[in-house]
Amino acid sequence: MKVAEFNVKKRFSEASGSCAVVDDNIKMELNKYGVYEETVLVNEDYELDSIVEYVSPNLNEEINESEIAEKLYDNIKEINYDKRIGYYISLYAGYVNEGDYREKASSGGMGTWIFKELFEKKLIDGVIHVKENPEKNSPIMFQYDISRSIDEIRAGAKTKYYPVEFSRVLKIVKEVPGRYAIVGIPSFIMAIRLLAEKDEVIKNRIKYTVGLICGHQKSSKFAEAIAWQVGIKPGNLKYINFRKKLLDKPANNYGVEITGLIDGNEVTTVKSTKELLGQNWGQGYFKTKASDFTDDVMNETADITLGDAWLQEYTKDSRGNNVIVVRNPVIDDLIKEGIESGKLNLDIVDKEIIFRSQAAHYRHTHDELAYRLYKRDKANEWKPKKRVEASNSVPLLRRKVQDLREEISTQSHLVYKKAVELDDLDYFKTEMGKLSRRYNQLYKLILIQKKGITGVINAIIRKVSKKISR
Repeated sequence: MKVAEFNVKKRFSEASGSCAVVDDNIKMELNKYGVYEETVLVNEDYELDSIVEYVSPNLNEEINESEIAEKLYDNIKEINYDKRIGYYISLYAGYVNEGDYREKASSGGMGTWIFKELFEKKLIDGVIHVKENPEKNSPIMFQYDISRSIDEIRAGAKTKYYPVEFSRVLKIVKEVPGRYAIVGIPSFIMAIRLLAEKDEVIKNRIKYTVGLICGHQKSSKFAEAIAWQVGIKPGNLKYINFRKKLLDKPANNYGVEITGLIDGNEVTTVKSTKELLGQNWGQGYFKTKASDFTDDVMNETADITLGDAWLQEYTKDSRGNNVIVVRNPVIDDLIKEGIESGKLNLDIVDKEIIFRSQAAHYRHTHDELAYRLYKRDKANEWKPKKRVEASNSVPLLRRKVQDLREEISTQSHLVYKKAVELDDLDYFKTEMGKLSRRYNQLYKLILIQKKGITGVINAIIRKVSKKISR
């Protein structure tokens, strides 16, 4: 593949950094929209090695997640399989009892706890995960790094809705012998698996993979826009905690904690996500292109998958709970020991509970991907090869949802860039507010369709009755 062709297709790349690991002519850079992309340092006639295409999940047309997962897990004794969640040994929902792992986490604390257990039992020498950038003057707030102590591992707790890439740390892994565990979103873990197919060093040194369930990737402007809404202008953001637990609210009604400069003074503010524009995950503000072209909801190639337990029976606990899909026998043993010792408080659950926790995510990422692929075909444009077939059979209103989500995602990048140029946050709020209102109106139509006219009338009567009774 020549560079010119790669530059067209890379818009759909997950931008994990895998391509830069295998070709020194490629480096990862944040573009003007705050999204990582592969920058090729040679001219457009240069022929890239086929391995570059192979190690990027959305560019690879040779092998998919199902085939990789089968290689990894199909021979494990008593393994189970479900087409929606992949292979699994055990399924759980719950949280970490031990110490303050849960308190310091975005949800139940399982990710950091698993890394701690692997490290304490001398099964790994280091953890590859996302931490604050130690270079405080850098415009990049978070990056993949390697932790080699429990304290360092704990410093990487909490979800960061921020772009990252792992080319720098994987080059260190190739240079420094050791056994490593890595955490990542579905496309990043798949990229690790593809690298391992072609690189024996990566294969032998990355011993465990911890996968996160991820709605979509965000640009760096997502954090910047949140800060600007509380008075911290672009360039003045110092720290952000995207998942601040609000202890008087349900777990899915969390806050954002922001620290930055206002009129030269450093301030810290906590806001509920409900008070901030762009926090409706379905609308997809600042979403990357690649996020709409993955069909892996449950991180099927990861040794363990962790997500938020977005279920009514769990979200009422503001401290947070995880859903957990275990595929690796060693990790399964660690969890069972943790339950027996009281370090973990986990419910054994079935596959329907796991699926239900991510049902809306699955509908968008898997089911309605068919329509997004169809739109590429209709426009006669290149698209990634996926396990879902292109189709226009998605119901009309759901197609409208997909059209509007694409418009919101695209416009959020463009409108925000112009707002910064104008130094006018209200411009961003006004223009994007129009799209958000259209989105909300569309969902009202879907609700009416779902309930039918009788259901809507009954809902209105109940609402009026409640007001009268007060």
